[in-house]
Amino acid sequence: MFIQTEATPNPATLKFLPGTQVMGSGTANFTDAASASNSPLALRLFDIDGIDGIFLGADFITVTKADEAAWDVIKPRVLAAVMDHFTQGLAVITETAAEESSDEDDSDAVKQIKELIETRVRPAVAQDGGDIVFRAFEEGVVYLHMQGACAGCPSSTATLKNGIENMLRHYVPEVVEVRAVN
Repeated sequence: MFIQTEATPNPATLKFLPGTQVMGSGTANFTDAASASNSPLALRLFDIDGIDGIFLGADFITVTKADEAAWDVIKPRVLAAVMDHFTQGLAVITETAAEESSDEDDSDAVKQIKELIETRVRPAVAQDGGDIVFRAFEEGVVYLHMQGACAGCPSSTATLKNGIENMLRHYVPEVVEVRAVN
């Protein structure tokens, strides 16, 4: 197994590509070991000192390190843990939480916002090892949650304001502003 790594716009985050499917569908974001109880892979990675976050995408794993940690120490350990996990054929996620909400009651503007995020924004940010999740649309403001490499990235504010906000305002006249939420 050969695992590739890619830098992300966030210097504290690296993207690991194991060359195989990571998540069957959806994504998973873990900010600590306690939140990763349903992911044997994330728990294994949190055992490595200096890891602050794990994000699992369709075919990649994004690892965020603590400020005081060094990639030259952490990276080989992450590579070894990921390789061991996949070569042993272990599960990435053992159970899935049902957090899907019904779109039936959404307004036309919200449906259009969600569609644009799903088809245009999420694929682009996945390339950088992250994800953006729609949280709410209230009084012209779209609230988005940034995950993986996007969380805490120095360029994420510019991405939100110059990219996502401009696109949403263009296609959905009701949108006035886009804000990040935790």
